[in-house]
Amino acid sequence: MHEALSFVDIFKIGIGPSSSHTLGPWRAAQAFTQYLLKETSIELIEKVQVLLYGSLAKTGKGHGTDVAVQLGLCNYDPVTFDVNLIESTIAEIANSKTLHFASKKTIPFNPNDDLIFLYNESLPYHPNAVSFLAKLKDGSNLAQTYYSIGGGFIEQEAKNEQTNKKEADLPFPINTSDELLHWCRKTGLHIYEIVLENEQAWRPETVTISAVLDIYSCMAQCAYRGVHTDGILPGGLNVQRRASALNKRLLKGKSYNNFEEWIAAIKSGGSEFNYILDWVSCFALAVNEENASFGRVVTAPTNGAAGVIPAVLLYYICFCKKENEKIDTDKIVQFLLTASEIGCIFKKGATISAAMGGCQAEIGVSSAMAAAALTVVLGGSQRQTLMAAEIAMEHHLGLTCDPIGGLVQIPCIERNTMGAIKAITASQLALQSSPDFAKVSLDNVVKTMWQTAQDMNHKYKETAEGGLAVNVSVGLSEC
Repeated sequence: MHEALSFVDIFKIGIGPSSSHTLGPWRAAQAFTQYLLKETSIELIEKVQVLLYGSLAKTGKGHGTDVAVQLGLCNYDPVTFDVNLIESTIAEIANSKTLHFASKKTIPFNPNDDLIFLYNESLPYHPNAVSFLAKLKDGSNLAQTYYSIGGGFIEQEAKNEQTNKKEADLPFPINTSDELLHWCRKTGLHIYEIVLENEQAWRPETVTISAVLDIYSCMAQCAYRGVHTDGILPGGLNVQRRASALNKRLLKGKSYNNFEEWIAAIKSGGSEFNYILDWVSCFALAVNEENASFGRVVTAPTNGAAGVIPAVLLYYICFCKKENEKIDTDKIVQFLLTASEIGCIFKKGATISAAMGGCQAEIGVSSAMAAAALTVVLGGSQRQTLMAAEIAMEHHLGLTCDPIGGLVQIPCIERNTMGAIKAITASQLALQSSPDFAKVSLDNVVKTMWQTAQDMNHKYKETAEGGLAVNVSVGLSEC
């Protein structure tokens, strides 16, 4: 059975800091809201409670899960909700002890009592579980449980299917890289062309390309905002933003009015190795500092790994093209469509959830996606593209998820810079190599990653109960 996943499943516009702990629970709260409106009258809803299990409980506050479910119950959309209103909206709920359910009816809601963190309880299907309970005026209750399975995907308990699953009869069904390569050989198409053909099962090609460019625009603007925002990241660790200072130093204090002028200035600054390396790091830092600040980002394939793909894409735009050459939107489409297919293969064969697989499932997958995408736009063959993805993941195997304070900050932000650099290196290795001599296939490494995920101790799966989270004495009042 081939699972049908679209480009828009892998790349989603949302709000930080976590796709599994913020975007997923937000979507689950929206789904429960719609369920209640379908099953009963809005006037009968008297009270709503939220129960968070496992990883959602243990690192939920650091990841903004409590914020996400409240906004979701109000039926605000993470794609369009003004991020500048998050703090005031949550404060209003806390102060008034009421919630504007579904944006239709005000009901009593005390976050201290009605958001219940079950730190020592987990549900068997997935570590990221959330249950919603509604009390009706006639004394009856309605309840639903959802699992946030990574990358903003959610599944409803009992139904055992994704609530956002898209049915489609694809011309090129793909679960593995071997199947992808088979279709490339049979048709002569490149990976991004295979993806574009499959996407037409859902929408016209022009609509897909428009969606891809919207994703690129969101990534680009996120990086631009990130390098122009300084200060302390929220959450209590007092982590200082670094992208802004690095941007100023690299541009010698000059400022630019828009993204295009900024990119042109970067391109004109030189091609020394250290200069390029600093910019790749700056791009990744900028995106993930925005993510840590409840900014608007793109899951790529997750929020915690949101900086890797934009950093590598901006590396290509700034340092792999001639100084005065305009940004090639065709290459951007090729880059992001290729990246999405690699992400789909990992999701189908392993996981993109740190709560299931550690950070190898987030930074590792994003690095593999970026490596493949860069290889395509630099002229690599289909086999070299898959080889680049394999190399990138091979050197992330076993990477744990151990966020200090349960926040997507340390070591998460810096790990995006490492993932981006590894992606570039993996691409270069693949481009200078013959796939005929490769000993490890992408499918081999996907299988190995999943086995490693299953063997990994739960302490290293986004619980903040192991690794740096317990060995670094950084309190929530110092850094």
